[in-house]
Amino acid sequence: MFDLQPHLTGEIIAMRPMTPGDYDALFAVASDPLVWELHPARDRYKEPVFRALFEDGLASGGAMVAIVRETGVVAGSSRYSAMYAGPGEIEIGWTFLARAYWGGAYNLDMKRIMLAHAFRFVDTVIFRIGETNLRSRRAIEKIGAVLTDRDDPGAASAPVKHLVYAITREAFEGESASLP
Repeated sequence: MFDLQPHLTGEIIAMRPMTPGDYDALFAVASDPLVWELHPARDRYKEPVFRALFEDGLASGGAMVAIVRETGVVAGSSRYSAMYAGPGEIEIGWTFLARAYWGGAYNLDMKRIMLAHAFRFVDTVIFRIGETNLRSRRAIEKIGAVLTDRDDPGAASAPVKHLVYAITREAFEGESASLP
């Protein structure tokens, strides 16, 4: 059975299950409007909007907190979800990082450990990303995810168009050998 909230350790990031006590640290990250600048939900920096996202993350049973190993600082969050995934798949999404951790290494390490965990259980990981969220699209393309021609399985409930990216276990194993 897929463990949606494992404890994971990478080279520079550690991931652990999100708890109610993480609210203040995660809101400190999320309260920066530039974090959401390209995201379809650009108002997540507002407390009531972020609170709903946080509560949804707790209720999902798959939300995790990203912590910088060297300092213990909360860098952001991500989560696993099977809600829109097909058989043999899991989704990684709802990811956000403080701007201090943008630029590749932190997101790369976080996704690498999340993907390695996921591929113990599934063959494919999907990412649903808002069509205009170019920053997130580029970030997952860097780790080897490719744009699919699949329709967004959550389109009926989403106010904006999302694109579906995917990476297979085989592609990840080949790609991770060449990642920095």
